[in-house]
Amino acid sequence: MTFQEQILQGIPDKLPVKRALKEGVNRAPKRKDILTPDEKKLALRNALRYFPASWHGELAAEFFQELNDFGRIYMYRLIPEYNMYARPIDEYPATSRQAAAIMLMIQNNLDPAVAQHPEELITYGGNGAVFQNWAQYLLTMQYLATMTDEQTLHIYSGHPMGLFPSHKDAPRVVVTNGMMIPNYSQPDDWERFNALGVTQYGQMTAGSYMYIGPQGIVHGTTITVMNAFRKKLGPGVSPAGKIFLTAGLGGMSGAQPKAGNIAGCVTVCAEVNPSAAHKRHDQGWIDEIIEEMDQLVDRVKRAKQNKEVVSIAFVGNVVDIWERFYDENILIELGSDQTSLHNPWSGGYYPVGLSFEESNDLIRNNPYKFKEHVQESLRRHASAVNKHTERGTYFFDYGNAFLLEASRAGGEVLAENGIDFKYPSYVQDILGPMCFDYGFGPFRWVCTSGKAEDLRKSDQIALDVMRVIKSNSPTEIQQQMQDNIRWIEEAENNKLVVGSQARILYADAEGRSKIAEAFNKAIKDGDISAPIVLGRDHHDVSGTDSPYRETSNIYDGSRYTADMAIQNVIGDSFRGATWVSIHNGGGVGWGEVINGGFGMLLDGSDETDRKLKSMLFYDVNNGIARRSWARNKEAIFAIKREMERTPELKVTLPNLVDVEVIKDFI
Repeated sequence: MTFQEQILQGIPDKLPVKRALKEGVNRAPKRKDILTPDEKKLALRNALRYFPASWHGELAAEFFQELNDFGRIYMYRLIPEYNMYARPIDEYPATSRQAAAIMLMIQNNLDPAVAQHPEELITYGGNGAVFQNWAQYLLTMQYLATMTDEQTLHIYSGHPMGLFPSHKDAPRVVVTNGMMIPNYSQPDDWERFNALGVTQYGQMTAGSYMYIGPQGIVHGTTITVMNAFRKKLGPGVSPAGKIFLTAGLGGMSGAQPKAGNIAGCVTVCAEVNPSAAHKRHDQGWIDEIIEEMDQLVDRVKRAKQNKEVVSIAFVGNVVDIWERFYDENILIELGSDQTSLHNPWSGGYYPVGLSFEESNDLIRNNPYKFKEHVQESLRRHASAVNKHTERGTYFFDYGNAFLLEASRAGGEVLAENGIDFKYPSYVQDILGPMCFDYGFGPFRWVCTSGKAEDLRKSDQIALDVMRVIKSNSPTEIQQQMQDNIRWIEEAENNKLVVGSQARILYADAEGRSKIAEAFNKAIKDGDISAPIVLGRDHHDVSGTDSPYRETSNIYDGSRYTADMAIQNVIGDSFRGATWVSIHNGGGVGWGEVINGGFGMLLDGSDETDRKLKSMLFYDVNNGIARRSWARNKEAIFAIKREMERTPELKVTLPNLVDVEVIKDFI
């Protein structure tokens, strides 16, 4: 059968032959064995309902084995025989052009060059899933191939509930992931209900089909590291030869060394999984790999002395580095961590003192003992960081729940008030006041032709637009504009593309709308050969409510509310988004965040011009309005400027209170 025929058939009419699992595949960790015997039977019934009764006898035994071996039913037998990657949009069998674009994005999320655990349908973060099982993938692709522009596909945590009549202006797909009743949103609830096959952890851009490989996090990390060095070193001081120490090379965190190189420092990134470290080295994201601590110490001392710009992967535990560098009196200028601590008990963080293999064995066979090791490691980790910060290290939490989990483990990371953390999150110190409050966030696009030439043209268009905007921009946002102009100027040379022909930059509402409008015109005129998919990271101005990350710089008490993210996805849905998504969970953990995203197809039409102006304007300014109401001065500046630019916008502004007025009220 051809690729198109396989897509159109969905779940095959004839049960495929069982195949041996591939060797050399980076598999997801075995999940906790949490279900009771009766719940395991329910999980089997839930999985078997995708298939005719005549298959149940054979599949029941197979799925039961998967559940016992892996803690989940992935339905490996149904993995397609064709190669998984983002094809040019015209190669997809589809009635709707918008649906074809979504198919392209789904396949990009599952491309082995992009995905962390592709055969388990996990894109990044250890548990960020596109689907729960391969039956869901096959059905979804079949629905997308056959739907029209007057239907909407509704997807419940990976399960395609079905096509419903709608209209051309409605989203083609609406995605929800992990939307639990609040009292059932603890980590073990995810383990249980995901094992039952009734919910999933969509992370942010994994379960919303908008991941573009590590390029997205490269950009965010580059902006963060550049500004962190500016805070640490002062303006005009080069970070060459200065150390940025961090951890994690799987999924998105693998982008850190590349970002360090672009920022111009010495990056040392620890990774306990040798295959993850070597994968990033093979992809060109890391300059060197070192496996011996003595060798690492010598190499870093030489790099500091020679003021090098180099990225080094250390195959081992980052806690050992923090402790050894302290003993060696090696100054770490910047420190952070990007292990998947939103998922601490299932392989997101590996404890010091245990090998990678020993940890994986405990995860499966003695999870409570593993948790003890993780918490002891976090206490040591925090203690080592504290010693370095006393010597002058600037440490920031990179939104991976490091400080949260360290505090829960008893690590000394709390401030004197016993409530706040002693170290800021990168949003509190950098991205919040410098970017999000001004409306700057991770705007991205994908050239559906798959041609590097189209991406090159889109880069130039975006660059031309930004240069014009910068020439008329106020002083407050000149640095943001210049950093992103430099990013696009150097993007092709930095070889950031993995998977689809995609790009990202940080832009505000004006920039996003004008760039998108210019793209749409270029498609209409034939200068770009095929449609472009617009999107963004959920990690943005409006998309996410997360008290320890995206909204950690909200200080009016509302950082634990999720109105903004819900309003965002609803508002985008009727203003022209091609698809929308809303998730529980993300980079900081299940139950700790609500985040929403969108995708939009630019096809060169006048109708798309209307939609993009309406949707992109709201997608940004919804968040600026909320941030200004929280009394963030940068957001107040930004929303006032936007109301002057757009008279139809009228936002409630805060009246600032003199603290002297209320100082005596206790």
